Amino acid sequence: MIKKFFILSLLLILNNCAGAGTAFLLISTFTFDTVPPILNRGIQPATFPKGLLVLIITLTSVIYYLSFKKPWKKEKKLPKTFFLTILSFIFFILISKTLDFFLAISVLSIFVSYNWGEKRIFYLLLVGIIFPFIVFVFFEMVLGLRFPPGIITNLYYY
Repeated sequence: MIKKFFILSLLLILNNCAGAGTAFLLISTFTFDTVPPILNRGIQPATFPKGLLVLIITLTSVIYYLSFKKPWKKEKKLPKTFFLTILSFIFFILISKTLDFFLAISVLSIFVSYNWGEKRIFYLLLVGIIFPFIVFVFFEMVLGLRFPPGIITNLYYY
C-alpha cells in the first residue's frame, strides 16, 4: 500500500517537473535574460516559473506525507464535488471574461468552498473576500501586474 502511494506521488512530481513541457519551462527559465531595472515591474521573469515549480513539488510532497497518516479510500467513480469543481471553473472563465476577474475569483472561491463542505455563510464570505484580496495584492504589489479591467478593478485603477 505504501509503495503505491510512493509511486503515485513520484509520478505526480515527475509529471509536474519533467512531463507536459514543465521540464522545458524550468530549463528555459535559466536562459532568460535579466531585465534592466527600468523595465522590471516586480520580480524577474525567471523567478515566477521556478517558484511555481517548487510550490508544485512541495505540495505534492505534502500529499505524499499525508497519505501515510490517512490512506486514501478507493472510489469506483468520481465524486460529485469533482464535477461541480469543473463547473465552477467554467463559471470562472465566463465571469472573468464578461464582468470582472476579481469578481470571478470571489465567486470561484465561494463556490468551491461550498461544494467541498463549508456551509457557514460567514466563512464563505470571508473566503470570498480575503482570498481574492490576497491574490490581487500579490499580483499588484509583488509581481507588479495589473488585473484586467472590469467592474470592481476599475474602481481601484481609476
